[in-house]
Amino acid sequence: MSEAMGELFSNDNIIEQDLEISVNQESNQVIVHEIDYGLTGLSANARTVLEKRYLKKDESGNAVETPKELFLRVARAIAAVDKSYGGDTEQSEVKFYRMMASLDFLPNSPTLMNAGRDLGQLSACFVLPVDDSMEGIFETVKNTALIHKSGGGTGFSFSRLRPKNSNVKTTAGTASGPVSFMQVFNSATETVKQGGTRRGANMAILRVDHPDILEFISCKTKENALTNFNISAAVTDDFMEAVVTNDQYNLISPQNGKIVSSISAREVFDKIVANAWKNGEPGIIFIDKINRDHPVPHLGEIESTNPCGEQPLLPYESCNLGSINLDHMVLDGEIDWERLREVTHNAVHFLDNVIDANKFPLDKIREMTLLTRKIGLGVMGFADMLYQLGIAYDSEAGVEMAERVMSFIQEEARAKSRELGIERGLYPAWREGALRLRNSTVTTIAPTGTISMIADASSGIEPNFALAYTKTVLDGKNLQYLNRRFEDAARAGDFYSEDLAKMLAQGDTLNNIPGIPDDIRRVYRTSPEIEVKWHIRMQAMFQKYTDNAVSKTINFPFSATEEDIRQAYMTAFRLGCKGLTVYRDGCRKMQVLTTGSSSAGEKKEAEAALLPISPTPRKRPRITRGLTERVNTGEGMLYITINEDMDGPCEIFTTIGKHGGNAAAQSEAISRLISLCLRCGIDAKSIIKQLKGIAGPSPVWDDGQLILSTPDAIGKVLERYLERRAKPATAPKPLRPKPEAAKTEEKIPVTLSSATCPECGGTVYYEEGCITCHSCGSSKCG
Repeated sequence: MSEAMGELFSNDNIIEQDLEISVNQESNQVIVHEIDYGLTGLSANARTVLEKRYLKKDESGNAVETPKELFLRVARAIAAVDKSYGGDTEQSEVKFYRMMASLDFLPNSPTLMNAGRDLGQLSACFVLPVDDSMEGIFETVKNTALIHKSGGGTGFSFSRLRPKNSNVKTTAGTASGPVSFMQVFNSATETVKQGGTRRGANMAILRVDHPDILEFISCKTKENALTNFNISAAVTDDFMEAVVTNDQYNLISPQNGKIVSSISAREVFDKIVANAWKNGEPGIIFIDKINRDHPVPHLGEIESTNPCGEQPLLPYESCNLGSINLDHMVLDGEIDWERLREVTHNAVHFLDNVIDANKFPLDKIREMTLLTRKIGLGVMGFADMLYQLGIAYDSEAGVEMAERVMSFIQEEARAKSRELGIERGLYPAWREGALRLRNSTVTTIAPTGTISMIADASSGIEPNFALAYTKTVLDGKNLQYLNRRFEDAARAGDFYSEDLAKMLAQGDTLNNIPGIPDDIRRVYRTSPEIEVKWHIRMQAMFQKYTDNAVSKTINFPFSATEEDIRQAYMTAFRLGCKGLTVYRDGCRKMQVLTTGSSSAGEKKEAEAALLPISPTPRKRPRITRGLTERVNTGEGMLYITINEDMDGPCEIFTTIGKHGGNAAAQSEAISRLISLCLRCGIDAKSIIKQLKGIAGPSPVWDDGQLILSTPDAIGKVLERYLERRAKPATAPKPLRPKPEAAKTEEKIPVTLSSATCPECGGTVYYEEGCITCHSCGSSKCG
């Protein structure tokens, strides 16, 4: 580096100003141009996410670097690799900085967090083997903890483990089976937080021909079970064929390869469908399709993927990912192909450098990763790009645009990898007949949960979940956020208003709002409005031009049937997807979900609960009698009064804290509605069932009982009231049992649909296999 340029970088002048630096080759003078890298356009939401999760912090937790300093830190660390290959680190440093600072491209979170820092672990995706021995299992548990501590997520296949109740010769005992050992991994993950900034995440996969497949399919029926795991069944082509023909298929012992029994393929498939309908899991991995596209089959079969399913890996492999912001690749209503080509080439260069810059958590992982040199370049902002182009996501034109864009990225990414292969050498595991590239894979479509929030872009290839949402900031204020592409269109069409933004943030769709032009309604449709077939067709088209796999959630309305989900799986298999994750809106609840034939009855019961109540409430008498209970909640001390008339309980009053505010308003609203239901003759037990188990942002222990929220507290008090009323001769039963030491370790599950984020109070959504808060970037798999 020249002295002048070195001074610029060492003094961090490039951070304080938006500068482009070049060198006049004849005079060797440094030329500095002021430019706009786009950082001044970081949204308030993006800055919050960066400060909370990515910027360096001091011992007190205060950020000690700016966003510009973060991008420069990462650019310097990754560009330094070029020196090993005789490259120009100066040009790469500026090039990488500009690419990230402009938000044209962002790498996966561990790279942003750890590059240029002592930890130095830069990969997001890992797969570890789970061998059929106690020593092997707990060696993997230890390695998992090391990976989670460094900021990575892990995938496992438990298919090698002997089935439940089979013999263990060394101890003359019986095996407990894969699901029991998944509990061990889950507990270890709960203990270790990823680098203090990311919660541990796992993928558990079991082959459909494993004897314990039925237990595996149902292992997350209870929503607080295996909360640190996504689970997927690895289905084979033969299995899917047996489903179609309604034939039996064989369950095979992983110990000796012998057939244990035969079972109906359709019965197993129906069980997968039924559980996915109830709570979104298990997903499906088409394992034969994955291995047909496996670039290094001589190294072994692929058995598992990373936590969100988009990165199939061999045992001990890792992969680093990054995503191009397609929202930035539009110029004057057309794709800027030259800009897209430049960003693609620079991104491949960047990701290949990450492999060499990485400080791997295990030597075995380093060896395996350097052998195949897999990278995963993907995209974000696809839905926003379509908005700019005036193309509906759910249209032939939308699918055709997906093909044009992803085939271009695939071709250009391979071109750059081929160029790097010539300069630096092919990946060591290369064999004759494979593409002559530096990297055995170059493309992956990842979820981009938090990096798309930094870029203010739609997530991955997903349609936007909503055009507007409400963000709750730390001082308690609610800020309205509107998709900027829609806002531009609304202002240009002269139909923008604050009321419009508020209506959208409250859940209205454009179809329900008068005065919206038809072409706008058509283009700006959101995920819940798009038919399932278009979700799957879009995923399949991106998969066609993706080396690894595509992370995408197929969102269903609450009214979707099991048959709808069954057809989605069959369509995904037919169109060549490598896996599928589904989620039916509102399907996850706190109460235990049962399995089997009761599913239809549960659906009818849930749907009935949504029907309007027509009875006229009975008149409240002038005098009532009742009792008051005091309960500690995460929002303050709650006083609950239950009064009754001659016909039984007729009203509830609540008081919380010493002043008004959102908590008081919500508790009053809940009380009024309960009172109305009671006087309409609604069974109090049905009301209790709806209230108990609702989780809020601040669960607390109250004398040994876990109080999840204000509604949960009201439900529990009402339940105690009914118990006392049924046994008037007995002494009053205390509301709260004595605390028990064992209860203090109970884990608080995360709810979905209308649930709140435990960090900021915003709404959380189920997307791409993860629970994600659009407000603060908090996310969790499972």
